[in-house]
Amino acid sequence: MQGVVDIEKAQDMAYHQGLDLVLVSDNPQNPVARIMDYSKFQFEQSKREREARKNQKKINVKEVQIKLTTEEHDFNVKARNAHRFLKNEDRVKVVIRFRGREMAYQNQGYEVMEQFAKACEGLGKVDRPPLMEGRHMVMYLAPLSEKEKKEFAASQKEDQEVLAADEEAKQ
Repeated sequence: MQGVVDIEKAQDMAYHQGLDLVLVSDNPQNPVARIMDYSKFQFEQSKREREARKNQKKINVKEVQIKLTTEEHDFNVKARNAHRFLKNEDRVKVVIRFRGREMAYQNQGYEVMEQFAKACEGLGKVDRPPLMEGRHMVMYLAPLSEKEKKEFAASQKEDQEVLAADEEAKQ
């Protein structure tokens, strides 16, 4: 820490030490410079970036296709697949393909998407609501975080307790 130093003096100090004068903060009111080996600094910075990139979690997107006319059993199979994907921490892309005159029944597509989102309620949440893209309706589901899973389980437990209390009151 040298305090306030003229640029020429700082450059001379860096030259005599065999190092570089590097501008760290270019704030006009208070510029900050350091005397350091710039190539070593760049190497350390790139090393930190590589480490951060390596530790990032890769998010895969899995796709589930359904139709407006999908029967209940097939719908449940698709929902189970989505549950498996969400448990593996993958995002799920839900697609409804409209064929022929089905384009006239887009409002039913929104209902089917809402039903699918409810089927995946405990494991995922709607990341991107259903939107029409040409002849396809697309919705994205994202896995719940641990905190959200705990909150959901607690709310489910409260709902069951309320239902049990209602049953006792009826009897």
